[in-house]
Amino acid sequence: MNIQWYPGHMKKTRDALQKNLKLVDVVFELLDSRIPNSSKNPQIDEIVGNKPRVVILNKCDLSSEKENNKWVNYYKEKNISAILVNAASGKGTKQIINEANIAMKEKIERLKKKGIMNRPIKAMIVGIPNVGKSTLINSLAGRKGAKTGNRPGVTKGNQWIKLRGNLELLDTPGILWPKFEDKQVGFNLAFTGAIRDEIMDTETLALRLIERLLILDPKLLIQRYNVDTEGLTGIEVMDSIAVKRGCIVKRGEIDYARVAHLVLDEFRRGKIGRITLETPEYMI
Repeated sequence: MNIQWYPGHMKKTRDALQKNLKLVDVVFELLDSRIPNSSKNPQIDEIVGNKPRVVILNKCDLSSEKENNKWVNYYKEKNISAILVNAASGKGTKQIINEANIAMKEKIERLKKKGIMNRPIKAMIVGIPNVGKSTLINSLAGRKGAKTGNRPGVTKGNQWIKLRGNLELLDTPGILWPKFEDKQVGFNLAFTGAIRDEIMDTETLALRLIERLLILDPKLLIQRYNVDTEGLTGIEVMDSIAVKRGCIVKRGEIDYARVAHLVLDEFRRGKIGRITLETPEYMI
């Protein structure tokens, strides 16, 4: 799976990010808590520079609680605030507002001394496609202020959105980087749906996911699908899942397209379990 995906609109988005950065006080960097490294655009550090930043680990309800805490500590050691959030339920969103105020405390005090009171904190939210930006914005705003969807790239252009807590947020479309240097990064993004299934070989993708889960925690597959995994290869486990779930076509052949969709969908919705595919140790 050699992924080389960098549409022209994403270059335009990068240019717009650099241009709009001077308009904001703080940057919210939104990551997928299941894959904090793979969902981090490596260009963001360069673009944001020394601008105050808050890392938001979204979809924390889908990732391992133990690994969630490890990632928060990882960023704490780098002097970066990291917040665990479930944008769909609103969990953790109040803490985002609190962290923004903490990050801007000194600047707010300077403005007060100049007689400027109650100036809104201007923030920018950045992240790769399909990491949950629009859902988070709507949760923060308490209304549907941004377009949402389950397909990557729903947000098409920049929007200023008023939030609670005297915040104004500049939303930006998700951006990916020119190429994937690490093949596993491409797989992780595809597993979680950040790359459209239409451009992927989903049958191979589901097989690779099963192989990863066999390494990480085979009990998850055993408990979800009531299959045996001892001594079996990934394709053999995939066949067993297909039989258990009735993904069979005529003459008893495996319907690989159907079982692949089943496994990927249940992983993405957390039905297989709370799974983190990357740990902070991966960064060392």
